[in-house]
Amino acid sequence: MIRDTSAQDRIVEVKPNRKRRMMYIGGGVALLVVLGLLMPGILRLFSADASVSASRLAFATVERGLFVRDIAAEGKVVAANSPTLYATYGGAAVLKVRAGDAVKKGQVLAVIDSPELHNKLAQEQSKADAMQVDYLQAQVDARTKRGALQKDYDNAQIDAKSAANNLDREQKAYAAGASTGVAVDKAKDDLEKAQIALAHAKADLGMSNDSLNFNIQAKKLAHDNQMLVVQDLQRQVDDLNVKSPVDGQVGQLFIAPVATVAKDAQLLSVIDLTALEVEVKVPESFARDLAIGMTGEISGNGNTWKGLVSAISPEVVNGEVAARVRFEGTTPKQLRQNQRLSVRILLDKRDNVLTVQRGSFVDESGGSYAYVVRDGIATKTPIRVGTSSIDKVEILQGLKEGDRIVISGTDSFKGAQRVAISR
Repeated sequence: MIRDTSAQDRIVEVKPNRKRRMMYIGGGVALLVVLGLLMPGILRLFSADASVSASRLAFATVERGLFVRDIAAEGKVVAANSPTLYATYGGAAVLKVRAGDAVKKGQVLAVIDSPELHNKLAQEQSKADAMQVDYLQAQVDARTKRGALQKDYDNAQIDAKSAANNLDREQKAYAAGASTGVAVDKAKDDLEKAQIALAHAKADLGMSNDSLNFNIQAKKLAHDNQMLVVQDLQRQVDDLNVKSPVDGQVGQLFIAPVATVAKDAQLLSVIDLTALEVEVKVPESFARDLAIGMTGEISGNGNTWKGLVSAISPEVVNGEVAARVRFEGTTPKQLRQNQRLSVRILLDKRDNVLTVQRGSFVDESGGSYAYVVRDGIATKTPIRVGTSSIDKVEILQGLKEGDRIVISGTDSFKGAQRVAISR
């Protein structure tokens, strides 16, 4: 028989451990307390359609106060007046300036040599001189002819007076019996002839005077017309000296310093530095509210200047509209063409307006709803938005002052009605 160790076994009595029991009881109580604290959150979590971490979201509070709607954009300095000069006639052109040179109004910038135009001017001037001679000769001829006619008229007056005197003598002699009736009749006939000749001489003098005046006037008009042709050609010759229309700076050169050009060819441009503007590109959505005369600010180089919208392009290019803002008052002297400046244009300014910080929620919801956060739950709430600025959006309906909403990240909500916001 194999012997075992049963004879060596001894029953050991286990005594209850009070300390361990108290630890179990305390842990249970703590667990109940934690569960009690977490229960509302757990209940909210189960009542929500989804749960999203707060770290993925951006929040903002609805406020009431001043609402300023403006546009901020980068622009470049451009000349409000930047004329391009053209060749008024074809020929050999010689530039007298270089790009960047400062110029004065009336200064010759280029010279075009055109023998053809000079020759044409000389020919027309010669025609004008010949017409002037014809005009002067017509005046001399008119005076000569007028003098001859006046002489005939004066002689006719003398003849008529002599015939009247002779008739008077014959009548007196006939009354005294010293003359015959035949002599009296002949004197009457002579007087009548003299009077007819006087009347014709007077008529010839008047009609000839009108005719001579018309002839002189025609010669004068022909000469004046020819002088207009000469003056136009002289202007074209003068324009061969291309002059600056403004005080400014030479911009771009379109030809070499010496070149043969055709009529109306571009030569160079001049920048009027006394009339500078800032050109900006405005998004089409804002451009609808732009209007000429709106105020704004232009800033750069550590300075800020007041500005006014002076022009708005009617054309939309790549979703943008070009606008120009001019400086109100004196144009700053330190600016340069194409220099970059910042521009803010004031579109609207109102007080006591309900607004919230602008975020992607406007685009994601089309401005029709927002998620209002209360007790860790974001609830989808219908709203109506108004106008928007760079950093704010106007709230017309659905929210009240103090409401906290999700302004960014709502795309992760997938359109859920209630979303739990976890830490």
